[in-house]
Amino acid sequence: MKDRLREALFDVLATAVKGKHAIDLFAGTGALGLEALSRGAARVTLIERHFPTARLIEQTIASLGLGDRASVYSGDAFLWPRQRLDWTAMAQVPWLVLCSPPWAFFTDRTTDLVGLITALHQRCPAESRFVVEADEQFDFGLLASLGHWDLRQYPPAVIGFHGVQLAPGIPE
Repeated sequence: MKDRLREALFDVLATAVKGKHAIDLFAGTGALGLEALSRGAARVTLIERHFPTARLIEQTIASLGLGDRASVYSGDAFLWPRQRLDWTAMAQVPWLVLCSPPWAFFTDRTTDLVGLITALHQRCPAESRFVVEADEQFDFGLLASLGHWDLRQYPPAVIGFHGVQLAPGIPE
């Protein structure tokens, strides 16, 4: 995600970041998740499938002294929700789910992306927020069953913002 786009995203979110557990699904350099921490998120989980990049994120976290508020999952974001996570503990704080995958995923892995976002939506606590950065080709109508999405155009990107008012439910 480009710097200007990241700044616009956090300008829209404003104080909605404060106190949330940020989940950066396709972390890359970790810039989105670490920005969420700097804007008041309580903690962040960064998910990155490229192991050398995940190690760099861990080094950055250590150098910034954020080890108590940040963790890195080295693996595939599509598999992360299937891990043996303590969903009850994670539901103690509303989430800020940041989804900025490689744009090719919106055409090559559309079903997987919609499934991932839907699965997290089903587990998230009330007052959670979802932010999805896509290209102009992605049909946000595929996520309409989750509720209203506020779409903002930043050509060639589109950012969808979604807030969860009532907890969809947290499976055991």
